[in-house]
Amino acid sequence: MCAVGAGLALAGKIPFVASFSAFAINKGFEQLRCCVAYPKVNLKVVGTHSGISIGEDGPSQMGIEDVALARSFPGMTVIVPCDAPSTKKATAAMIEQRGPMYLRLGRPKVPVVYTDGCNFEIGKANTVREGTDVTVIANGLMVAMALDAAKELGDSGISVRVLDMHTAKPLDEEAIVKAARETGALVVAEEHLAAGGLGSAVAMIVGQTIPVPMAYVNLGDRYAESGDPEGLLEKYGLTSSAIVEAVRRVVRR
Repeated sequence: MCAVGAGLALAGKIPFVASFSAFAINKGFEQLRCCVAYPKVNLKVVGTHSGISIGEDGPSQMGIEDVALARSFPGMTVIVPCDAPSTKKATAAMIEQRGPMYLRLGRPKVPVVYTDGCNFEIGKANTVREGTDVTVIANGLMVAMALDAAKELGDSGISVRVLDMHTAKPLDEEAIVKAARETGALVVAEEHLAAGGLGSAVAMIVGQTIPVPMAYVNLGDRYAESGDPEGLLEKYGLTSSAIVEAVRRVVRR
């Protein structure tokens, strides 16, 4: 599928190939490397059913390494939208911009973050909540959880900025540095392994520019199991409560 898509792109089409992210990226890695990333082919890859929120299908179907693998391709743009409006805008943006791209989507219904529409620009984060004490940088379904956590923390006197870092590559370095400078502490939340994901990428920028205390909400270094989506997110610490705890830890530092 990935190689055929590359051929269609080389013939002048704008092809989209789609499957579960565990298949599109993991199984397609060699073809994406040789047929797409190396020749800089204009192929759009859509990985669905990403993360552990796929639920009952179990770990063999859970794409939890996909962002790290996709980000490892030189020249590959990686987008992780948080809701339906931003997904629609991301898809349109992918058509307009040339080059290999990966769009990561989930399975369960998620809250609509952009109820009044979404301003979407590849490589530019959206500030979905202003704050002065700490910044939570999130993508995918963790954005809505970050907003819930920010509201709870606000009620207790901690002002939380929330950035929707929908583009995992290229990152919005300006927004990250600005958040670090203005709020002094960062939490990165993602439905992905710790290694190679959004947290790793943000930490690299922070370490090279304006080091501040950081904390992370992710899957760590483990596979999950089969179960209902909400139960799995709770068990593996991908919740608004986990973000609240991470914020309190990093603010104390």
